[in-house]
Amino acid sequence: MNKEKQIRVLLVRPGQYPEERMVDNTLPALQKLVGGDIETVSPWPDRVCIVCDDEGKLKGKPFNRTLGDYDVLAGDFFICGIRDDDFCSLTDTQISRYEKLYHDPQIFLPTSFGLYTDTCTPQEYAQFNGIAQPSRDISSIEER
Repeated sequence: MNKEKQIRVLLVRPGQYPEERMVDNTLPALQKLVGGDIETVSPWPDRVCIVCDDEGKLKGKPFNRTLGDYDVLAGDFFICGIRDDDFCSLTDTQISRYEKLYHDPQIFLPTSFGLYTDTCTPQEYAQFNGIAQPSRDISSIEER
């Protein structure tokens, strides 16, 4: 079977909702998408994998989402399909399934009992992490 030149993936960034993307199916393009050398994780029985930065935690990238109850993914990652030994596009069903699974951003708070996580909106994530939000330009709004 031929390798797809572009693949349909689900990109998940810290503090944001997942987004569907078409990306070049080349090592440099995939490394650029996650910001480093890629690592794959296949935690589910279907033919998909998570592709993330191999050194995301070591580089101090922000925690993104939990991986089950045993790990935390740091930095940007994407989910794609697997066919033979190559990455391939996700199906509509897979996009829907993993968008629901990772829809809500997560906040992470270290406690004496371990890492506390909770879901939030992108706005709540930004507020919790002290990230400035774009200001609304109100100069064009007429006084009433």
